[in-house]
Amino acid sequence: MFFYLIDVFGTMAFAISGVLTAINKKMDPFGVFVIAFVTAVGGGTLRDVLIGRSPVGWMRDLNYVYVIIAGFFLAVIFRKKLDKLRTSLFFFDTIGLGVFTLIGLEKGLEINLHPVICVALGTMTACFGGVTRDILCNEIPVIFRKEIYATICILGGCVFFLLKALHVPDGLLYILTSGVIIATRLMAVVFKWSLPPLSRD
Repeated sequence: MFFYLIDVFGTMAFAISGVLTAINKKMDPFGVFVIAFVTAVGGGTLRDVLIGRSPVGWMRDLNYVYVIIAGFFLAVIFRKKLDKLRTSLFFFDTIGLGVFTLIGLEKGLEINLHPVICVALGTMTACFGGVTRDILCNEIPVIFRKEIYATICILGGCVFFLLKALHVPDGLLYILTSGVIIATRLMAVVFKWSLPPLSRD
């Protein structure tokens, strides 16, 4: 139940992130909803396709669709109170990043994949929805910009397996893993941490 609740929470966070991005781009209500939807389920859909899980998660459980719809209406109704949209977008995107990395890791473990593959799966689950959102909004995806993004998911995956090897209880394991990802991204932005660009020299 705990795992299901954080999955729903992550879906809500990414849906709101999509709404805020689309509002910034001055899209109509239908466009805003589409962006919210693909942001929320894009990573999970790719994950399920890769591991051969069909139908994909949100098609099996309509609660995810209802959560996305709820996130859409909440973000639209309270958009004027979210006066600092860039800050709000970053906040919800960061929560989604932490939660969805964890979900991808667990899905990989459920089918006994190697830890390295689980980390890759977690990273794709967390990042692909945001990549799709940014592409549809005519933005360079965050994952390809100077800001570290996917690297944080990989770090979170390593922390997850380290704590698991230390036999940390599942509930605490989930909280600590997501917390490390969220805290690291917050610090990366505050202290302007980034990976150095590659050059020909």
